[in-house]
Amino acid sequence: MDERSLTVTAVREVGPDAIAIDVETPDEFSAQPGQFVKLTLEVDGEDESRFYTISSPDVDGVFEMTVGIDPDGEVAPHLAELEAGDTVRIAGPFGSDYYEGESRAVLLAGGPGIGPAIGIAERALADGNEAAVVYQDDAPIHEDRLDVLRESGVLVHVLDGDADLTDAVAEASADGGQVFVYGFADFLDDAMAALEAAGVETEDAKVENFG
Repeated sequence: MDERSLTVTAVREVGPDAIAIDVETPDEFSAQPGQFVKLTLEVDGEDESRFYTISSPDVDGVFEMTVGIDPDGEVAPHLAELEAGDTVRIAGPFGSDYYEGESRAVLLAGGPGIGPAIGIAERALADGNEAAVVYQDDAPIHEDRLDVLRESGVLVHVLDGDADLTDAVAEASADGGQVFVYGFADFLDDAMAALEAAGVETEDAKVENFG
């Protein structure tokens, strides 16, 4: 999709220093959870662009992006000030590491990576498939949605930022499935090491490095 101005329909706090932004879905916009979009906002007269991964299970009517708020950031604090009715410029979707109807999704998420992970888990359940989530963060977000997943029978591990991933990843991957890994580089390294320790083939993992 070429860049379009889209209307914000809601901005919600989803945990410490994190918001979810709902944006109207334009015509002919087809995206899967795990893909990302380019968001452009004018800040002090200059265009600033950032990439955010879709964190809703689908894009029917609206789609959601989860944004971590760094108070010293150039863009995120301005996004936190958005209100319903404001507009943002969006291009995309982009990316190939997304949900494609796999019968079981093993989702490993660090920090803001929980956005796409939780969207994929919800979509998998809606499709009649299975999911397991391992989430590492010192200040977890989207805890209400994680609770709903647990109540629906999904294995969910929420670990402290310095916790070892090995046992949780081994349990989540024990029944096989497509592995998805979302997060910053250090988390990706730890997640891959935990998968290898569990005897999981990592070459086919769908991985998105947040930087």
